[in-house]
Amino acid sequence: MTTVQPIQSNGAVKGFALNEKDKMEKGSYYTNYSATGLDGPDQILKADSTVTTLPNGRVKIKLSSEDINPTPPISVPGLLTRIANSHGGHTAFVTRPDANGKRKTYSYKDYENQVKTVAKAFLKLGLERYHGVCIIGFNSPEWVISDIAAIYAGGFAVGVYTTNTPEACHFCADNSRANIIVVEDTKQLEKIQKIKKNLPFLKAIIMYDEESEDKDVLSWNDVIKMGEAESDDKLNAVLKTIGVNECCTLVYTSGTVGNPKAVMLNHDNLIYDAKNLIDACKFENTTEVLISYLPLSHVAAQVIDIFCCMTIAGTLYFADKNALKGTLVETLVVARPTVFVGVPRVWEKIFERMQAVARNNGMIKSWIASWAKAQGLFYNMNKLKGTDFKHWGYLIAKWLIFNKVKAALGLDRCGVCVTAAAPLSTEIKQYFLSLDIVILEAYGMSECGGAHTLSTNDRCRLGAVGPTLAAFSTKLDNPDSTGEGEICMSGRHVFMGYLNEPEKTAEVFDEDGWLHTGDLGTEDSDGFLYVTGRIKELIITAGGENIPPVHIEQLILAELPALSNVLLIGDKRKYLTTLVTLKTEMNNETGAPKDQFTPDTLKWLQSIGSKATTVTEIVQTRDPLVYAEIEKAIKRANTKVISNAQRVQKFQILPHDFSVPTGELGPTLKVKRNVIHKMYEGLIEDMYK
Repeated sequence: MTTVQPIQSNGAVKGFALNEKDKMEKGSYYTNYSATGLDGPDQILKADSTVTTLPNGRVKIKLSSEDINPTPPISVPGLLTRIANSHGGHTAFVTRPDANGKRKTYSYKDYENQVKTVAKAFLKLGLERYHGVCIIGFNSPEWVISDIAAIYAGGFAVGVYTTNTPEACHFCADNSRANIIVVEDTKQLEKIQKIKKNLPFLKAIIMYDEESEDKDVLSWNDVIKMGEAESDDKLNAVLKTIGVNECCTLVYTSGTVGNPKAVMLNHDNLIYDAKNLIDACKFENTTEVLISYLPLSHVAAQVIDIFCCMTIAGTLYFADKNALKGTLVETLVVARPTVFVGVPRVWEKIFERMQAVARNNGMIKSWIASWAKAQGLFYNMNKLKGTDFKHWGYLIAKWLIFNKVKAALGLDRCGVCVTAAAPLSTEIKQYFLSLDIVILEAYGMSECGGAHTLSTNDRCRLGAVGPTLAAFSTKLDNPDSTGEGEICMSGRHVFMGYLNEPEKTAEVFDEDGWLHTGDLGTEDSDGFLYVTGRIKELIITAGGENIPPVHIEQLILAELPALSNVLLIGDKRKYLTTLVTLKTEMNNETGAPKDQFTPDTLKWLQSIGSKATTVTEIVQTRDPLVYAEIEKAIKRANTKVISNAQRVQKFQILPHDFSVPTGELGPTLKVKRNVIHKMYEGLIEDMYK
């Protein structure tokens, strides 16, 4: 594959080159600042620090000794202009189907023109420099165009989760001093209408997927007409003032404890992280196809769907609103992506769907499938160890089974499959390996502009989140005797600071400028990073023992596939307990868990002699057969822990599985531990009586 050539800037940093001393000297910076401050948008503005929390602040761009071929900074407008000029006719977006099942396409020239038009409308509506444009809705071209238009117009692009309450929306809009809020539909509009009186900077509300009867709410067509009527003069004047080392995007953290923090990301943070992902995966210009369905308010979706795709002139398909409720495979089959990123729950859902199909196979088909999966697992496990030998059994299985399975899933062209955001069980990863689908792990956070590590098809190990991306650095702070320490990051992708939060910003940087993640990890001799826990999630028992909950939760899940979630309890307690959920069906309209079990769970229940068909039956009757099997699974897991303090002694079955609508999961399907502790406080206390 041909890797993407480094982007060359058209602006103030054109012609920048490092001498040999600069390449080797750690801590050097780009110093060719714009003399006038009016050479934007690709200029570097004068800065005295690597950190700022001010809306109009700018930071020094640090060169890494790890980066042997550093790419000069370029702005978001500079990048899109470059791609539109070189690949203007190539398809940028393919929309989700309309009411008639038809999809609309946008070329890169259409993309750029719409961004400029909307940016001019934003300025006409009163968008000021360093003020927010909040966007709340499901992924669509309008979402992305609003995001980039806000940056063009000198404001901040601010993604807001569709699951946010009106109060949470108010915090994001007020904190970012939003002048404009873009909503998808009436459901999201109602939230904003409840809070708009308390937003002193708000000047306009725009709705892109519907039209409102409220005369104060602009439609998308209204905005396009407004922008088309404006000259380019004001927009061009603003673009000249933009610097690549200024904030262009705010990403709000999950805020499980107190209000969320606004992560300030500049142009270089986002584009440089995208560039390193592109180089690691060896993406090709104009050939890559991606699917947008993970929330664009999350940094991972932004860096992949928007900035990676833009940099390589890729094509982005938009899934429909029910993608995470079961319709994603339909978009996969239509788009046939070359790159696919999923959070663990997405891979688990695909796994469950495939298991359901397998149950309907006859004896002969089942035998052939089992044989083929054995060949696939043997080949891919050896490939991970460095032995790439395609034996005849694997080749036959590939022709007979694997190619057909991948085509049915829409993954027949997919060269890069990634999981991120939370641990994916080894069982699931090995299942996909047996079908010749290698799921690569990535690790990062909002504060590093997306990804910091990534496994690749050439460098991958089960359990590891990959090696550090080439231009970035990792250190483990304060390691213990086993080598486990806090994961710290350094590189051009590291954020500027938390907006208006100097104290919280100071807490995450040490005196040498390393970003402290709060995650615990180890690193092997080949540079593979393993995330072992989170400092703030560490359970410290009454006896003073530090317990990593994720490790123990994964041990229990591995012992009993019928369990969907396990959450460890025990902070400041005498012993450990756990809350567990069983796998149930999901309401495809709401995403909420049903009371009825999945077919696999029912099969397991029948195998142990239970006649239960719902969670309610099991919990209300305390079904002795089910409780006994879970207790056995926990005891088996207890034999694999390293100390008696890590043994789980009691458990409770929750009345339903975790989900976003019921509150246990966040928008990116991460478990909200503190929320769960409060929700099930009574059940927890019962285990300690």
